Amino acid sequence: MDCLFCKIAAGEIPSNKIYEDDRVLAFYDIDPQAPVHFLVIPKTHIKCADDLNEENAGIVAHVYAVIAKIAAELGLSKGYRIVNNCGEDGGQTVGHLHFHVLAGRSLAWPPG
Repeated sequence: MDCLFCKIAAGEIPSNKIYEDDRVLAFYDIDPQAPVHFLVIPKTHIKCADDLNEENAGIVAHVYAVIAKIAAELGLSKGYRIVNNCGEDGGQTVGHLHFHVLAGRSLAWPPG
């Protein structure tokens, strides 16, 4: 499979890791859009939210638990935003389910 995030999860492409366990990897974004900007990805390839089902949807709960853990460790007590893009019109540029976490500044709404 020629998936950028699968290669990062497998250690074939280096990343600035924050957290890793047997199911997910968290690493800083290479093009940060906020003072704190990291991604959390499942290690199993899931293309996007459209491909979630009863068998694999539990990974999303784990991702959110990991985000809460990292946010606490980084002291993001003023808040943060979690973004998941799905499909081309949704702004997804890598075809692997991933969650952006942005913090460290006031984030405007609506987002773009």
